[in-house]
Amino acid sequence: MLENDRQDPFEDRLGTALRDAGDGFEADRAALVTAGRVRGRRALLRRRAAVVGGVAGVALAGVGGALVLPADEPVGPARSTVASGGSPTAAATAFSGDDLLRELKSLLPGGTYGEESARGSDHRLGPAAHLVYDDGAGAAAIGVGFGRVEPGSAQVRDLMACPDHNVTPYDDCSSDRLPDGSLLKLYQGYEYPDLRVDTKLWTADLVTTEGQHVSVSEWNSPAEKGAPVSREEPPLSTERLRALVTAAVWREVVDAVPESPKPPRSSAPRTERPEVSGKSVGDTLAALLPKKLDVVAHGGQESEYAYVVVDDGRGRSLVQINVQYGMADGAGQVYAGGEILPDGTRLVTRQEPGEKAGSGVVMWTVDTLRPGAAGFRVVISAFNTGDQNKDATRVAPALTMEQLRKIALSKEWDEVR
Repeated sequence: MLENDRQDPFEDRLGTALRDAGDGFEADRAALVTAGRVRGRRALLRRRAAVVGGVAGVALAGVGGALVLPADEPVGPARSTVASGGSPTAAATAFSGDDLLRELKSLLPGGTYGEESARGSDHRLGPAAHLVYDDGAGAAAIGVGFGRVEPGSAQVRDLMACPDHNVTPYDDCSSDRLPDGSLLKLYQGYEYPDLRVDTKLWTADLVTTEGQHVSVSEWNSPAEKGAPVSREEPPLSTERLRALVTAAVWREVVDAVPESPKPPRSSAPRTERPEVSGKSVGDTLAALLPKKLDVVAHGGQESEYAYVVVDDGRGRSLVQINVQYGMADGAGQVYAGGEILPDGTRLVTRQEPGEKAGSGVVMWTVDTLRPGAAGFRVVISAFNTGDQNKDATRVAPALTMEQLRKIALSKEWDEVR
């Protein structure tokens, strides 16, 4: 059974700034809320590039739902045609949870089923279905989720991009445009990016030209997490995943979801700062590196995050950086015990073990927060390996703590947009 109402760290991908909080800026009640937001965004800082590839457990844009179902979710009534002013059409076909499970089973090869749960198209979290399927080779969890996205948006580009091998291990990934203009991504990876458990996660994501989003996820285990691996691979091949996610009925399911009401326009000036361009972050980082370092690889995301892999002649070293506004909340806790510089900038340093599967990996970090309401944060980390998921290849990172500090405090970041 999938977890209920799990949110992705990106919006806080982060209780969603807080879309794992969930893929590096993740007691009284007020203090708990602030601390939770800070911990989630700090986790994002250090793990935001570890994109799993599917949207199981990620909030579905425009619907507010995720492919996570409560254990006691009741199954809805039979499918019916209803008039709904909030639906994309004047008369849309409603799908109950029973309908979704029935359609899902009809598209799977013969087998047995168990642990079924589903949400109908009118559920406040959006439609989704989950079951445990056994084709005779072992029980496997399979889930399907639905939502809407803005065609051509950054969200679509992020969703359909294959992860960076340097930060997320996976076996295969392809992203293509179909003859009807829809985008299809097929991904074969792992539930845990650090590979601490051998649970495989294979996904298929479809985004149509109208912004309908269908996501199918499957595992080689009867549960997404917390269950032993039951078979070598998930049950559906790449071609079967393609056929399942592109089934015409799923587009009807998305169309049956009522549109979320748009918030009223506000005449008040916007105080939120725009996201920083990931390309600008990467270019600035490269320009600030010591000249003796050769950049042998680089990458990042569309906003706020970038990395380089450098080599000083003694082995490769990963350097990653996050640059983000709006991080002033909870500063007293995050930077407790750190420095406060003459200009008001807060700074903490950390030297700790790496977070992923690589043996002997260390991570050196300088975390800074500029003064002012904008909450401008620059966090840079260096590793003694070129890939966090692989073993250490050198004793220490290629940059010293002093060099990391100099980069993080550079005035060049004030000009990055």
